[in-house]
Amino acid sequence: MRVSKITMYLFIRIHFLLLLIHTLAAGVAGRTERKNVLFIMADDLRTSLGCYGDTLVKSPNIDQLASKSHVFLNAYAQQAVCAPSRISMLTSRRPDTTRLYDFNSYWRVHSGNYTTLPQYFKSKGYFTMSVGKVFHPGIASNHTDDYPYSWSIPAYHPASYRFEKEKMCRGEDGKLHVNLLCAVNVTEQPGGTLPDLESTDEAMRLLKSRVNSHDPFFLAVGFHKPHIPFRIPQEYLSLYPLDKMTLAPDPDVPKLLPPVAYNPWMDVRKREDVQKLNISFPYGPIPKDFQLRIRQHYYAAVSYVDSQVGRLLSALDELQLTNSTVVVFTSDHGWSLGEHGEWAKYSNFDVATRVPLIFFVPDVTTNHNQWKTSTFPFIDVFIQSDHSFSNDKVVRNMVELVDVFPTVSHLAGLSAPRYCPDVSFQKLCTEGQDRASTFTSREGRKDEERIAFSQYPRPADTPQVNSDLPDLKDITVMGYSLRTWDYRYTLWLGFNPKTFQVNVSDVHGGELYILEDDPSQDNNIYNSIFTDSDHTVVMRKMASLPPTVRLQMRMKLQLCYLTAGMKTSGGKA
Repeated sequence: MRVSKITMYLFIRIHFLLLLIHTLAAGVAGRTERKNVLFIMADDLRTSLGCYGDTLVKSPNIDQLASKSHVFLNAYAQQAVCAPSRISMLTSRRPDTTRLYDFNSYWRVHSGNYTTLPQYFKSKGYFTMSVGKVFHPGIASNHTDDYPYSWSIPAYHPASYRFEKEKMCRGEDGKLHVNLLCAVNVTEQPGGTLPDLESTDEAMRLLKSRVNSHDPFFLAVGFHKPHIPFRIPQEYLSLYPLDKMTLAPDPDVPKLLPPVAYNPWMDVRKREDVQKLNISFPYGPIPKDFQLRIRQHYYAAVSYVDSQVGRLLSALDELQLTNSTVVVFTSDHGWSLGEHGEWAKYSNFDVATRVPLIFFVPDVTTNHNQWKTSTFPFIDVFIQSDHSFSNDKVVRNMVELVDVFPTVSHLAGLSAPRYCPDVSFQKLCTEGQDRASTFTSREGRKDEERIAFSQYPRPADTPQVNSDLPDLKDITVMGYSLRTWDYRYTLWLGFNPKTFQVNVSDVHGGELYILEDDPSQDNNIYNSIFTDSDHTVVMRKMASLPPTVRLQMRMKLQLCYLTAGMKTSGGKA
């Protein structure tokens, strides 16, 4: 039977309409599956949190978040200083790729036009917003916080931040100073506020503005504390009475620490209250009573940030956004509190490179029906200072901040960027790993192959006034460090700042710590346990590897060779 042209035309039209409806429905379904992202970053926050085993700190709101989240216990930054670490995390590229080791260049011009985490989300239809310190401000983010590439609207910076470097700290003489220790009466501050209080208010306002939007959002909130100066509300000091504070368990400079590895904490030394102590350069030490006060103020600053996190998360609840929002909490790097005779960041030790990394994913890390009233009720640290942390969703294997980009992309419902080839100028790829698979099964065993890789530049073999943060042109040595389950292994290698080339045979110093016997990394056995012939063989093996073999793999192979058969710090098998 012949089919009329009109009938065939109607059939094609109906088929096309059905196909269009199916496509649109699939698109809507895809959009509803995509989750919002609340990305929270602290500044200079080490793992001094209750959920990471610190028994002194009072961090009930972050501990509550961790109790309902996936917690990576061994996460490491790629360089322990603000701008290089943040750019590395947000582009998922290592510092040797971004070529940013200081604060003085913009990666899109300096090395490559690499796509950032918020830029990727923006390209997928997300409304992206930045509050506070997310990118490092200034040249490193083109004086715009990378707007408009990364953000849908200009980044917000609290007005009160401009007073951070001014004389705002009342000293014992009653006058105002630029001090390290700077607990204040907030009502007496300009505007009656502080930067992180303002940032929390703005972030809550932005959350409220997105409640009725059909487009998902990516909101990044960067808190300025516990970065120095410790300009914080003075009442938080009462949580940490001085008579309850203790010194670092290893407050002395390790005897076998290579001089090139030491950071002389110049940013701490420059504060007026520290200058009055007349501390010798480069090793100090700081008087013990002042050390206790630094530690007191740092912990108080952590509790202050915890309260802001609590305010933000409780707002997420009140706006009924929790069940559709992935929450990420992390830091750019850690901070030494007297360990190894060091203060601040600027090193490759765990205390400087290890960071908290916490992911809350609704219906994955917790069932929203489990919490009848509120997932994140605000906890007033002055009323309830402790939160019992209980969570079997922890990962002990090593991860890195370059893993954040692909992992949060996957968890939010987007495709994770592909892994970068060894030689790549691609705008969008990752040098990290997508860790989303760890959310669906409990960690079975320790993975001895898993490593975290960090690095830090130095201008010379001995501590200089610019050792903490040398300009690119002054870098002559680069310290590359591997962190495994059993070891921290660091090589300080010759570096050419003009060609960005490292000389693997030009060793300026080495460090090896056996973590089972030496978890604080105080007993460097690099020189005492290996003979000159060991070094010669290893360097020859490294030099013989093809030039395409990445430095991380070279050092991993070297570590395997040097530690083969090793049982304890007492010697070889």
